[in-house]
Amino acid sequence: MNFWMAVSVALLATACASVEPVASVARPEHRASVPGFSFATDTFAFPNEIRARNPGRDDLYANYCFVLARGLRQFFAFARFEPGAARLSPDGYVERVRAIAARPPWQASPPADDRVVIPGYANLREFSHGQESAVKAGLGGRFWTMVHWTNWRVTFPVTRGHQGHVAREVTDELDAGRLVQLLVTNWPKPELNHTVVAYAYRAGPQGVQFVVWDPNDPGEPGTMTFDADASRFRATHLYDTEPGLIRAFRMYYSWGL
Repeated sequence: MNFWMAVSVALLATACASVEPVASVARPEHRASVPGFSFATDTFAFPNEIRARNPGRDDLYANYCFVLARGLRQFFAFARFEPGAARLSPDGYVERVRAIAARPPWQASPPADDRVVIPGYANLREFSHGQESAVKAGLGGRFWTMVHWTNWRVTFPVTRGHQGHVAREVTDELDAGRLVQLLVTNWPKPELNHTVVAYAYRAGPQGVQFVVWDPNDPGEPGTMTFDADASRFRATHLYDTEPGLIRAFRMYYSWGL
């Protein structure tokens, strides 16, 4: 069996594993959010742009959704802002951002003294607004995120049990105070092959509503819902996406995954 066939088989087994549906992914009426995370201050000020929405432009910051979602987690875990400190040159900020982006997003957050200091700004929203070019340069290119081997999961069907386990894992991670990056898709419909970051949830009798940051929309949070009866995810309010059934997979939560 050659390498790529082995990868395809492994991915298919992961996506389509036959397991029993999860009856409950969270306690009824339970809610949780990641402590210290604020949509208004801890997110990027600029969006990942969509080519189909901007015909004729060749200067788009497009197809960087994976870079931005991973970067959001890295800033939250590994950066420390010092607004009263003297500001750096753009090149100095590029180096600081590169140092943050070089850390694996699944690693535990270090103590404050061991984080990368961003001087002269109070938070990521302010920093990415004032130093947009430096932030983009420091985060790096998009190529390897676009061809990451786990992205091929969007082409495979999944069981109700698999999606139930994903929902349970997300609620467990959020309960533990960790942001969760998700690959979301409604393929083969060519509309949603994307990533979002879950930072809060609200559980009710019918399922769980996850509150997410969408790299395509810096203006407001999005929502996706896990339907407990169907044991499926639904795009409730995701940017430029028609509400309906989607599939979700966790991203960048361990080496190789």
